[in-house]
Amino acid sequence: MSHKNFKVAFIGTGIMGAPIAGHLLDAGYSLRVYNRTRSKAQGLVDRGAVWADSPVLAVEDAEVVFTMVGYPQDVEELYLAGDGLLAAAKPGSYLIDLTTSSPELARDIAEAAEVCGKHAFDCPVTGGEAGAIAGTLTAIIGATESDVEPVRPLIETFARTLFCFGGAGKGQAAKLANQVALGASMVGMADALAFAQQCGLDAEQTRQMICSGTGSSGVMEQLAPKALDGDYKPGFMVEHFIKDLGLALQVAEEKEIALPGADTAFTLYDMLDAIGGSRMGTQAITLLYQEEADAVAAGLDWSLYTQAHDGDECGCGHDHDHDHECGCGHDHEDHECCGGHGHDHGDHECCGGHGHDHGDHECCGGHGHDRGDGCRHHGE
Repeated sequence: MSHKNFKVAFIGTGIMGAPIAGHLLDAGYSLRVYNRTRSKAQGLVDRGAVWADSPVLAVEDAEVVFTMVGYPQDVEELYLAGDGLLAAAKPGSYLIDLTTSSPELARDIAEAAEVCGKHAFDCPVTGGEAGAIAGTLTAIIGATESDVEPVRPLIETFARTLFCFGGAGKGQAAKLANQVALGASMVGMADALAFAQQCGLDAEQTRQMICSGTGSSGVMEQLAPKALDGDYKPGFMVEHFIKDLGLALQVAEEKEIALPGADTAFTLYDMLDAIGGSRMGTQAITLLYQEEADAVAAGLDWSLYTQAHDGDECGCGHDHDHDHECGCGHDHEDHECCGGHGHDHGDHECCGGHGHDHGDHECCGGHGHDRGDGCRHHGE
C-alpha cells in the first residue's frame, strides 16, 4: 500500500499535537482525531479531519497511529490498558508515540506490540510550538532506519530532521538528554539576564552580544526575547518541563550519575510551579529573578510557595527517600538545596542555586529582598 493511502489516527491535539496533525492533514492523509477536550480538535475537524468519540474508535481502521499526550501514566493507560490501543489497533499497524515519556515504558510498549503483531516505537520531538507550526521539528526515534522507513514520509510532514537511535526506549533517552541540556540553558539564560540587569546593562543589547558569540543558544535566541517582552505564553509548559526533568533525574539516579545543571533547573521550575506558573511557558523562569511586584503582575503568588513547602527543607515539594534534604537526588553533606553549590544561605534554602551570602539579598538573582526572615518570597 502506498503511504499516501494510509489512514491515520492522531490522539492528543494540544499545543504541539494540533499543528503536527494539521501537517498530516495538509499532506493529504485521511485523518481521524481524538482529544479529551473536543474543542482543541475542532480546528482540525473544520479542515477535514474526522472526529472520533474515543481513542479506540480513532484507531480502529488506521494503518498509522500517532499519540501525543501529557504524562507517562497517560501513555501507559492509553496503550497498555485492557481496552487500550495495542488491543484495538489493526494487526500490522504502526503506533508512534510523540510524547516525552519513560524509556522503560517505551520498551514495554514496543515489546507488547511485537507480541500483538503490531509495530510501536517512541518518537518524541523537539522544537517547541514554533517548530510544530512550521513543520521543522526534530524527531528523536527509538527504532532503526529500516523500522522507520514505511512511515518516514508521514513523520517528515512535521519533522525536518530525523534521528534514529536504533532501539525501543532510546528515542526517549535521547530526548531526555536534550531536556537536560535545555534545563541548563534555561538557567543560564535567566542567570545572564539577571546579571546584566543588576550590572546596569541594557538586557536586550546584552542578549544580542551573547548571541553573537560562544554563549549563544536556542534559548537565548528564541525565548529570551519573549521573557524580556513579558510574554510568558506557553510554547512548552512549565509543568511538562518539570515532568521531563524529573524523568531525566530518575534515570540519572538509576545510573548513579550527577546532573547538577538539571538539578538546579528542576528546583527552579518546581518553585515556579508552586507559585502558580505551571501552565506558563518555560521562559517564565526569569520571573523568579524579578521583583515580587513583577511576579504578581504576571499572575504568580509567592505566598503559595510557603504554603506548599511548609516543613520541606528542600523547597522542591517532593517526598524524597534519601539521606539528604535537597531533592536533587544526590548525596550532599553541606548544602540544603541551591543545585548543589553548598553556599551559606543564612535564612533561606532554595532559589535555584543563587543563595550566596550577600549583604542585602538572598534570593532569585539578587534583587534586594528584605533579610528579616529569609527570602521575602517565601514568607510574605
